[in-house]
Amino acid sequence: MTGASLEPGAVLGVLGGGQLGAMFAGAARRMGYPVVIWDPDPDAPALKLAELPLVASFTDKPAFEKFSTSINAATYEWENIPASMVQALEHRVPVRPAARILRIIQNRLEQKNFLASCNIPVAPFHAVTSSDQLAVPQSIGFPALCKTATLGYDGKGQWQLSDQEDVRRTQNELAGQAQHTWIVERFLPFEKELSVLVVRGANGDRRLYPVVENVHEGGILKTTRVPAAIDDKTAGQAAALAGATIDALNGVGVFCVELFLMNDGRLFVNEVAPRPHNSGHYTLDACTVSQFEQQVRAVCGLPLGDVKLTSPAAMVNLIGEDFTKATTDAGIQTFLRDAGATLHVYGKKSVRPGRKMGHVTFLADRREIAAERATSLISRLAG
Repeated sequence: MTGASLEPGAVLGVLGGGQLGAMFAGAARRMGYPVVIWDPDPDAPALKLAELPLVASFTDKPAFEKFSTSINAATYEWENIPASMVQALEHRVPVRPAARILRIIQNRLEQKNFLASCNIPVAPFHAVTSSDQLAVPQSIGFPALCKTATLGYDGKGQWQLSDQEDVRRTQNELAGQAQHTWIVERFLPFEKELSVLVVRGANGDRRLYPVVENVHEGGILKTTRVPAAIDDKTAGQAAALAGATIDALNGVGVFCVELFLMNDGRLFVNEVAPRPHNSGHYTLDACTVSQFEQQVRAVCGLPLGDVKLTSPAAMVNLIGEDFTKATTDAGIQTFLRDAGATLHVYGKKSVRPGRKMGHVTFLADRREIAAERATSLISRLAG
């Protein structure tokens, strides 16, 4: 697919039916591309937007046959899908990003080893292949983090290690898990959490969105502010590092590179997501072309779009009961009167603690005003 592009009418497949898949489907349908969504959850919100919804396990062979023969190209909205299935799919249709990249990224040890081999700065790390071998080497030191090598996301599968007592406590907890590989890495006392969306086409064309600043609570993204409150030199270094990371992967598609900015100005890559990212939702309202339209363009081999930021913005995730409050409490709903406020609802049936149910984007003439409106909403949600 490096030569010809897919014309409107071609059918695009998406592995995963969450909110990212739904937003991709919305962009694809607007551009004239029907979408097939495959997800094991019958309540996955993206299924409602599919020309053909498939509800089955990702190991289901009849579902694989139906999916692969119904589409012209494929992508995914979640990295925790079987890479072997994606590789098999590649023998039928183009998949962007490729299974090779998925294998690297979905395993934290593989990812960190790859990045380190490419001289991409990452926190010192250590592999653990048995719970009784959990230790914090002197080269890493306390405080440290222990993470599952696979499947962890939004703060799940992580343990803080402040001393040897934490190590012993965590050893006991890991002993009862089916997981057999973990990574121990140095905790970096960062000044800011940053991220950069990188879009890369099959022809090597590359576009970078502005550097954004993120705040997490309990391991889950709470707010994103764009542009980040950093100087131009640091922004340029962050963008260059993010671009170099995706060039090293030789990836095609939309990627998010998460970065830690240290007090001394050093930057470290934390993790890479091979898909649109929660921290890039602002692009739906504040950029000429959203991350989801870019994903459609990259998958179809179309020219990549402009990444211009048309307005400073701040995004607030509505997580769990915060969503209920924001959409039913008349006193809180007043945020909708704010100039530039846009509410996005994901269409998930049940509200659960820690579950992303929607988000609000605030646009303003200045970054500080957008941030103030976001902070005001968070304060009201906190009661």
